[in-house]
Amino acid sequence: MKHIFVVDDEKNIRDILQKYIENEGYKVTLFSDGRHVFQEMLRLRPDLLIIDIMMPHLDGLELCKEIRRVSDIPIIFVSARDGEFDRILGLELGGDDYLTKPFSPRELMVRIKNIFKRLGKTNASGTQILNIRDVNIDSERRYIEKDGQEIKMTTKEYDLFSFLAQNKGKPFTRDELLEFIWGYEFAGDGRLIDDLVKRVRKKLEQHQSTVAVSTIWGYGYRLDE
Repeated sequence: MKHIFVVDDEKNIRDILQKYIENEGYKVTLFSDGRHVFQEMLRLRPDLLIIDIMMPHLDGLELCKEIRRVSDIPIIFVSARDGEFDRILGLELGGDDYLTKPFSPRELMVRIKNIFKRLGKTNASGTQILNIRDVNIDSERRYIEKDGQEIKMTTKEYDLFSFLAQNKGKPFTRDELLEFIWGYEFAGDGRLIDDLVKRVRKKLEQHQSTVAVSTIWGYGYRLDE
């Protein structure tokens, strides 16, 4: 059974989300602020977190940064902040999705299922290892390694890199990449893709990999063969 953490200081939102999440057959643990979430995440190993941004004691952005230092667990932000800057900041810090309050619980459930579906995808023939220059991608385990060392990537970083790797040499527009990675149109904001590419490049460089994600000026990106 999938286990989801809901972190929100509004009791009515926690109660509504608990009802919807449990109706979908998932286990849910509720938190009214972010103070003890990190420790409980390490102890209980949930599958996904839904985090409000504006909370007392420890806000959602700081909590996300703390979590991302050790884990790539999927994180969905829910927030009353509806500005473009706030949404992009949340995703840049490692969030996998962002909903503005008030939001539809049904829509949130769809987005949760989309994330779990992507994480659960495996090749029908079993484990598939894709070799790109000096990097190996294990699609079943969602594991990337170079010279026996793991290149740790968040959910969306992995989705971008593995998609480009599976289609190496083929260029994609930012809108095409947005559609693939998020599974729906995300307000056409190409900055999200630019930031993902920047983060993927940084991690490849940290491991001194020869794999290169090239910019196609005025178009998008491709992974060089």
